[in-house]
Amino acid sequence: NELSGGKIGYLHVPDMGAEGISEFIKWYYPQIKKDGLIIDDRANGGGNVSRMLIERLRRKPLAAEFARTEEDPGLYPDGTFLGPMAVLLDENSGSDGDIFPAMFREAGLGPLIGKRSWGGAVGITNHGMLIDGGEVNVPEFGYADLKGDWIIEGHGVDPDIEVDNDPKSVIEGRDPQLERAVADMLRRLKEKPVQSPPRPAAPVKLK
Repeated sequence: NELSGGKIGYLHVPDMGAEGISEFIKWYYPQIKKDGLIIDDRANGGGNVSRMLIERLRRKPLAAEFARTEEDPGLYPDGTFLGPMAVLLDENSGSDGDIFPAMFREAGLGPLIGKRSWGGAVGITNHGMLIDGGEVNVPEFGYADLKGDWIIEGHGVDPDIEVDNDPKSVIEGRDPQLERAVADMLRRLKEKPVQSPPRPAAPVKLK
């Protein structure tokens, strides 16, 4: 908010489970009128709800709804974000935290900024408890692209813009990855400002 003069929204998704989707819902909707949005996927511990976030973020406006007493339109479908978006990722983005930035880019939603993610996207299934209280989890689900090539596992997701949060900057209280994301988005907004659908003239019903 400070770096962008209030133009750009920000939210952090700590995992792809109950806490992560709660954080997304809590912060996405209050910032839906911002010009741009940065989704922070760093240190995301994984889970299985990334597809819900992608479905929401990739919504495109199909129509505008104007109220009689308000100038700003609502959008159809609800919850559509008009401006540019970007995702922050780092070495601690893993599992569904790997999958989310990969699918964000595949959906054409915006650039990935930071460092290559962890690279552990094979899903596991619990096969029961052991007599000593332990559990057996078996790796069973891997991801491939639609061309038939395996993706993510063992390598991670490469950023479009690589930025390292070096120790000196972090100790000084800075966040170079976030700073770069804000600068890149402000440049994109300058090149292509966000425009709401125009309000048509009031209809004349009586003749």
